[in-house]
Parts: sequence; C-alpha cells; structure tokens
Amino acid sequence: MTYRFIDTHCHFDFPPFTDNEAASLMQAALAGVDKIIVPAVEAERFAQVMALAASHAPLYAALGLHPIVVERHDEQSLEQLEMHLAAKPEKLVAMGEIGLDLYRENPQFERQQFLLDAQLQLAKRYDLPVILHSRRTHDKLALHLKRHNLPRTGVIHGFAGSLQQAERFVQLGYKIGVGGTISYPRASKTRDVMARLPLEALVLETDAPDMPLNGFQGQPNRPERVADVFTHLCALRDEPPEQIAQALHDNTYALFSNL
Repeated sequence: MTYRFIDTHCHFDFPPFTDNEAASLMQAALAGVDKIIVPAVEAERFAQVMALAASHAPLYAALGLHPIVVERHDEQSLEQLEMHLAAKPEKLVAMGEIGLDLYRENPQFERQQFLLDAQLQLAKRYDLPVILHSRRTHDKLALHLKRHNLPRTGVIHGFAGSLQQAERFVQLGYKIGVGGTISYPRASKTRDVMARLPLEALVLETDAPDMPLNGFQGQPNRPERVADVFTHLCALRDEPPEQIAQALHDNTYALFSNL
C-alpha cells in the first residue's frame, strides 16, 4: 500500500537542496511526500523561504527567529517578522522555528525568552500555530506556552525528553514531532515516548538536512526519509500502518489548517 506523507519540518532553504529544488522535490514525491513545511531561522532568510514556497507547489513556509542564533536577532528582526505576517501570504502556515535552547555555550537565555514571548504574542495576534525548538528546556518552554495559551498551539519539534514532559505538552494541546531519532536503537527513551503517546499527538518530520537517520550518518538528511521515519514508528506502535498513516495525516491538517 502506498502512503502519503507531510514533512512538517525541513530546512529546504539550505544545501543540499539549494539550486537543486526540482530534483529534490521529485525524489521526495516518489517516496510519497506530498507537502513539506520549511521553517526559517532568521530574518535574513524570510524572503528566501517565502519565495521557495511561492515557486514550488509542495513547499509551505514558516517564519521565525531560531534561539540557537539568538545573537543575530534584534528589534528590527521582530519588525520584519511582523511585516511578513501582516501581509498574510497564502503559503505561510506557521511561525517557526522558534523556542528555547540551553545546549550551546553562552545561550543568552534571557534574550531567548524575550524573543520567544514576543513571537508567541505575534502567533496569537496572527492566528498561526508555532513550530517549537526545545533543547534542555522542556519544562521552561511548557511554562511559557501555558502562560500564552495560544488558540492554534503547535508542534514540539525534535522532541527527546521524558514521557511526562511530552504528556505535559500534549495536555497543553501541542503535537510532538517524530523524527529520525527513533531509528537509533540506543534512543530507547525517545522510542518509548513515541510508542506510548496518543496517536493523535504525533506528526512526522525530518529536520533535513539535519538529524540523519540510523544508517545515513554523515549524510545530509532528506525529506523523502520521512517515509523511513514512518516505518520505524509503525514498528514501535500497536496500531496497523493504515491507521497510523491516516492519523498522522489528520493531525497535520488539524494543526496546519492552511496547508
């Protein structure tokens, strides 16, 4: 049986996709990938991400200021973000990639939190779901999300926390992004979380060209490998593949209603 997939997180504005978009999209389509959401990471890339979405039918845009490059963001970055949101482009489906990160040295965490709060306010104002980055910050991020109480919620991308932390996000109305981490046998905690969460809480993602799957280490990740993520997820869960595929499809459209 052929399944259809949506990659809810692919940085298609980076190499190896740059200047190779048509061939890459054809390769993804052959694997059943119909749609791909491309999150921006900084204001300088907003126009490029929007142009990609406008030029290629399978691509959709998300705009946001990523916490890992917090030093590149300023008040003007937020102004540019709101300018794009106010224009309400047809293929803008979310705000992202935004969030919190305590992995890097000198994370400028107060600045990160200021930018996150500002962007969550914009998401509420413009009625957009959010694509959230969270590394070593799940509990802190959950507090911000609870306080802002977004009507459209969003997805916790690249989740690698505990089941309890995942369940807290789900209780707040958020989806959990399932990516290539589950292809690694040593990622037992994450695999267990994805096996035990309600199926209605999950969406698929690759984070391409990052987060390569097991067996592809050292190679750029690609959107067509979302089909492999699906295969690994099916191996972890009790439901039949047809039910899992339909639920992932329905979950994605429920969250990103502008797709």
